[in-house]
Amino acid sequence: MPLTGARGLVFRAVRLLPRALTPGRFAVMSHSSSQTRVHRILEDAGSLAFAGIYDALSAKIAQRVGFPMAFVSGYSVAATLLGEPDLGLLTQTEMVDRARRMCLSVHIPIIVDADTGYGGPLNVHRTVQEMIAAGAAGCFLEDQVWPKKCGHLRGKQVIDREDYVQKIRAAVDARAGRDFFIVARTDALAVLGMDEAIARVTAARAAGADASFVEAPGSLEELAEIGRRSPAPNVANMIEGGKTPVLPRARLAELNFQLILYPLTGLFATARALEQMYRRVAVEGTTLGEERQLMSFAEFNELIGVEGRYALAERFGGR
Repeated sequence: MPLTGARGLVFRAVRLLPRALTPGRFAVMSHSSSQTRVHRILEDAGSLAFAGIYDALSAKIAQRVGFPMAFVSGYSVAATLLGEPDLGLLTQTEMVDRARRMCLSVHIPIIVDADTGYGGPLNVHRTVQEMIAAGAAGCFLEDQVWPKKCGHLRGKQVIDREDYVQKIRAAVDARAGRDFFIVARTDALAVLGMDEAIARVTAARAAGADASFVEAPGSLEELAEIGRRSPAPNVANMIEGGKTPVLPRARLAELNFQLILYPLTGLFATARALEQMYRRVAVEGTTLGEERQLMSFAEFNELIGVEGRYALAERFGGR
């Protein structure tokens, strides 16, 4: 299907980037997942900046502005579903249910944060099957001890390398050649150092994972080392105010990062906008004079598809 509108403009712009800015173009993996939706996007784009989402509305907005894919952030879901920090409080069923609603609401592929897989290899196996059934295009799977923590918070611990590799093998087995992109994430950098972090993602890729993610490098030098040593495609996690320097897409592409993720940008922007407008109502008792800060009633109805639902109802005799 041809890309049109804002989405097409963004995608064509990425495709036209000079090859010198996308040194991380990588050979297609030989295993049966090489034709996933995410692989095809990466093969076309070379490197791609994309956003985190946390509900069906944020998914629709991500699709509307032109992202060819999106990511369900566990941090954001914990904050919006529970009002709690990302400290291992979300359950597998809560995350799968939220992911299912997002996947149903849009047609772009969505990768879901699967945390540690919610247990051992058997739990990972079930988690991947549940994610596929929910319509997810892939997942991030990490090596923290459960209950896990946000990668940019303190107090992380990781499981043994071989135990993590067994989880990756379980995820690959559960995928069974289907359209599902597995990102191997390690938090070992903060706990055991760079050499162990690289060894873990390298072993995970050999076990069948599709991308590498060394979480929370704390400097440009560490980013550059990961780009040199970690097998591409690589994830750069751009959290505003987090441990990792936030760099432009082109610079990260030069450093050999292809999946450039902004997981919390939408959450932070929404929280600030809500606070400002709610305070206005609480203090002033009105939103008069602030209309430009709001999406219009008509525009919002278009976003959520009101006219399409009216048309569907009329097909079946509704009024």
